[in-house]
Amino acid sequence: MSASKKESSQALLPALFGINKANRDFSKKKSWGKNQFNTAFPAALASFMGECGLKPIYLTLHSNLKVIHKKIDVDDLFGMDRVSNDLYFAFERDYTPYQTMILGDLPRIDLVTINQANNSCLRGIEIKLTALPDNTTCELDEQAYGSELVIRPDTIVYLALSIADAHSRNTLLDAFGVLGDGVVDWSDEKEMLRNLPSFITALDAFFTENLDKQRPLILQTIWKTKGKSAELAENCLDTFVWSNLGFTRLFIDATKNKLDDGNPSITRQTRTVLWLFKMLFDFAKTGSIDHAWVIDNMTYNTRNDKAFAVSGQITNRYMRSSELSTPRIQKSQLKEIILNHGHKLLSPERRFDAIIFYSPELFEN
Repeated sequence: MSASKKESSQALLPALFGINKANRDFSKKKSWGKNQFNTAFPAALASFMGECGLKPIYLTLHSNLKVIHKKIDVDDLFGMDRVSNDLYFAFERDYTPYQTMILGDLPRIDLVTINQANNSCLRGIEIKLTALPDNTTCELDEQAYGSELVIRPDTIVYLALSIADAHSRNTLLDAFGVLGDGVVDWSDEKEMLRNLPSFITALDAFFTENLDKQRPLILQTIWKTKGKSAELAENCLDTFVWSNLGFTRLFIDATKNKLDDGNPSITRQTRTVLWLFKMLFDFAKTGSIDHAWVIDNMTYNTRNDKAFAVSGQITNRYMRSSELSTPRIQKSQLKEIILNHGHKLLSPERRFDAIIFYSPELFEN
């Protein structure tokens, strides 16, 4: 085969836009499985949006403890120029700069971006590919559509690490030391409920004093259908990014509401508040976080297979925007993100995969 023919053949291999160097080979079917696709496609969509001059919506914490909408450049999301030949996408890897901050094994995160020029880790990002609407909002007006979010315990570990990494231990100790030192038994539900209001007050005060240290944590891609149908809406794709502090509202606000009801109990969201406080306190005191102990011992008779889940009715309160009701990327543009017949390598086991697989017309010229 001549050099020119070889280059032409390689250029037509299945691929995802913008992911040129990665620990997955998208010319192979094994890289298009349901779990792999759910993390890789949102990264490719973000890169494509950058190519189109579109910035993801950045959900950040404001001084009034509300989530506000900004825009984040894709280069900032990835930590470097998205078109650089040195940008490497490492999927489902540990973010090694945090290794010295933790006891035991560091959990993996969905995406670690790396600068190959100096082999430095840039960002550790959790990725969510979420359907819009979910079953709690599909009967509502489009402006009220929302996506369910299911959060893993490992995400809370990375949340705590991202906050701890941005502050000195003395700063954290000043914020949480007195309260943490007063705890006798972190696994005792009654003691935790007594301390909970003080923990929340301390966390909120600390966050509002350090809003400038927010950093991206979760990349959430929405894919919109026509109501409950399996048909993509004309405007069907967009990207939202939660900062680490903005993300805390999903469980701290829910916990505050529970306390206001006058019938406090340790829900999954409440437990997440306790996990976060404990991890930050431990880092302040010892310089490391024993995440396995926290998650395994601070259960309060609830399984720890997930941290918590929130419905679309909840996420809509934070994400409601023109971009949510009318996403900026159209279904006709899918063929510019999934390249060279990559859609044929999908296994139609999940809803979004299936829609693409059974919509070959989207990829016709």
